[in-house]
Amino acid sequence: MRWLAWLAAAPLRRPNVTIAIGVALLCLAMGVATGFWLLFRLSYVILIGVPILYLWNRSMIRNIEVDVLRRDRRVTRGSNLEGRVLIRSGSRLPKIWLEVEDASNLSGHFTNRVVTLGSRGVDVWRYETPTLRRGLYTMGPVTITSADPFGFFRMSRTFGEEVEVLVYPNAPELPGLYLPPASLPGDGRFRRRTHNVTPNVAGIRAYEPGDSFSRVHWPATARTGNLMVKLFELDPASDVWVLLDLQEDVHIGEDDDGTEETAVMVAASIARYFIAANRSVGLIAYGDDLRVDEPERGANHYTRILETLALARSVGEVPLDHLLLEEQRNFGRHTTVVAITPSPDDAWALALMSLASRGVKVAAVLLEGETFGSERSSLDVYGTLTAGGVYTYTVKHGDDLVHVLSASAGASNPETGAPTGPVAPL
Repeated sequence: MRWLAWLAAAPLRRPNVTIAIGVALLCLAMGVATGFWLLFRLSYVILIGVPILYLWNRSMIRNIEVDVLRRDRRVTRGSNLEGRVLIRSGSRLPKIWLEVEDASNLSGHFTNRVVTLGSRGVDVWRYETPTLRRGLYTMGPVTITSADPFGFFRMSRTFGEEVEVLVYPNAPELPGLYLPPASLPGDGRFRRRTHNVTPNVAGIRAYEPGDSFSRVHWPATARTGNLMVKLFELDPASDVWVLLDLQEDVHIGEDDDGTEETAVMVAASIARYFIAANRSVGLIAYGDDLRVDEPERGANHYTRILETLALARSVGEVPLDHLLLEEQRNFGRHTTVVAITPSPDDAWALALMSLASRGVKVAAVLLEGETFGSERSSLDVYGTLTAGGVYTYTVKHGDDLVHVLSASAGASNPETGAPTGPVAPL
């Protein structure tokens, strides 16, 4: 039954072979009927040539080794992905017209080529693919295909495996960014336990497998007779929460001309600035799902934030004011909250003002949607923020983020001495 099914499907899999065999049989029948010698020879050539082409294709695809080297799995947008593909033939017979394809959904990754290998030949090339868009992409596997000139047979082999490549958003380095400083409770010292080593020791506990010996508290170990390690806590400093608005209805434009990409770059730059200042930074975003990165410090935490931002898409249905109300339990007097949005509705501005009335320090980065092509003006929401005393930066399409997010971009506040947010020319 399997052979019958295979024979029934053969004409669909290889239509050119079916046509060639049909022509050979027709020539043979006509040669028998007419006795014309040329028809006999033509049928013989076809019936002998088809199996030879099959064996030739099969030999071309065998005894091949492929080594694929991917240098980077995590890059920043605009950087090049570098790698190398090496093809080695283990056969004494030359291999010609081999089609090589390195599959990828990354725009601009073109490594399809046709190679010819001599006896035990080697072909190697390197690629440098520019990363034009942030996001998660796949690369590989490498497929080598052999085909005859008549298209009768096409045989392929796959080498390597599919790997994921994450492209982080750009995060321009800000020389100076001002946000309202938070009020710390009690005597001005807010502490939280951490796995990192800091100058602040909060206590000791029994040694556990995996603990570094540099954390051993030797006086306590000598006193108790058991290994004891130190517990550390963060230096006193306020937390910074970055809220990224990913509601689909408020974002305008696409790619570099859209508010989504600009908002993500702003969030990445602010996180980079405070992480570099050894501050605890948290991120909240609601796109296809809710993502909350609790405030932490260090390069590893910044990498986690970049991973979140790399996958951020403005496909959410939750307005920013609802998100602020739902997550307000995370915000206390020891936190500063900065909202990033192009929304022209003032509901989220009122929600920020409500947080400020509870002692939370708030700020906003308002993307002027009208400069990105929106029909609605940001003037009303900017007026609400100004009237409520919310420290506000404004960003227009094509603005240099290093300049507009710089504390020196605005004038000083005569009462506090702190710089005010850049005033938008609305």
